[in-house]
Amino acid sequence: MSNKQKRFLLPEDEIPRYWYNIQADMKNKPLPPLNPRTKEPLKPEDLYPIFAEELCRQELNQTDAWIEIPEEVREMYKYYRSTPLVRAYGLEEALGTPAHIYFKNESVSPIGSHKLNSALAQAYYCKKEGVTNVTTETGAGQWGAALSYAAKVFGLEAAVYQVKISYEQKPYRRSIMQTFGAQVTPSPSMSTRAGKDILTRTPNHQGSLGTAISEAIELARTTPNCKYTLGSVLSHVTLHQTVIGLEAEKQMEMAGEYPDVVIGCFGGGSNFGGICFPFMRHTILEGKQTRYVAAEPNSCPKLTRGKFHYDYGDEAGYTPLLPMFTLGHNFAPANIHAGGLRYHGAGVIVSQLLKDKLMEAVDIPQLETFDAGCLFARAEGIIPAPESCHAIAAAIREANKCKETGEEKVILFNLSGHGLIDMSAYDQYLSGNLMNYSLEDEEIEKNLKDIELL
Repeated sequence: MSNKQKRFLLPEDEIPRYWYNIQADMKNKPLPPLNPRTKEPLKPEDLYPIFAEELCRQELNQTDAWIEIPEEVREMYKYYRSTPLVRAYGLEEALGTPAHIYFKNESVSPIGSHKLNSALAQAYYCKKEGVTNVTTETGAGQWGAALSYAAKVFGLEAAVYQVKISYEQKPYRRSIMQTFGAQVTPSPSMSTRAGKDILTRTPNHQGSLGTAISEAIELARTTPNCKYTLGSVLSHVTLHQTVIGLEAEKQMEMAGEYPDVVIGCFGGGSNFGGICFPFMRHTILEGKQTRYVAAEPNSCPKLTRGKFHYDYGDEAGYTPLLPMFTLGHNFAPANIHAGGLRYHGAGVIVSQLLKDKLMEAVDIPQLETFDAGCLFARAEGIIPAPESCHAIAAAIREANKCKETGEEKVILFNLSGHGLIDMSAYDQYLSGNLMNYSLEDEEIEKNLKDIELL
């Protein structure tokens, strides 16, 4: 009989009571976001018209390393947390690698992804402030689904702008949002000034997270008692996601190992930061030698080929100017199936960490990610979301290096969501209709010229 333990779970009373704010421990703090009109550093009150006030304070908090998780949010976390840490014995065997591969399975949440960790927090803070309506954007629909459910939990009305191409590619995510009572609009739409302007310029615009953010912010600004919520990129979102890495830390201890490499797929940075930042604090404070790898699509390579610059977080220029690695806010990404990763910029914390070489990034072709997803599904029985396939592909690359060198490295990655509502993407892959997209340098340069003027 084998006594190899497969899954490591924490009891409910060990679900973290605090989120971890890495900004407090960073030697070089992120540069301040700027007010786009005055070009002065942003103050929390500049954001009050858009976000719940407590979230604005969390966004700019660079002093408190630990921020308490409200009891009401923790109670909702118990519906699905702790999530399992899983030893990927099947994948190790399939690869013939000496590496020990672990993954944190965030796909077990009620809506199938890690996004609920922040949605519950944001909905709670809005409700506490007396807000009645929340609005947001969503790409593939994981965030929109999470917010729709969280809004229902706390008695709020939700309106979601979904990137048009994803609205069409992923109808069931739209159905999930509507099941939870949200109103879903494909973006760009004719229902906002920003949407009309974009469609006037480009009548067949397929949408991007940048367009959907513009529309959602405009709705929040023009609707009484309505606040905007965001699924990634901003620092308070990443803060809420650190519950993932804090659990993983305790679970790795249960497994008797410590990761040499920690990997997350990368769109705006919330799930990457969620798994990595709690481990990274040991690197910053104690010099622990761990590598942190962000895996992004090579059709949207802001970390590997973007430029560090102040830029808008949306297409219409409604957001503050953020100091980030960016491809330019007008960047129109290819219609890859990892809709949640099709975003032009990186969060300010990750951008600073990348500048300081505390982490690294790889960009991965679409077909390699689906190869990895299918291999993982056959070895571990879970069909991963197209976004998560990027982390799996990066983990496989690391495991294959170990096979060459004979090293027994410990690899940890975040399985940020399952792909059961993304099967149209797998259909296209399995029938040979998916392709790789890569960007020419000239294309990137042309787009980045526009932000030089900001």
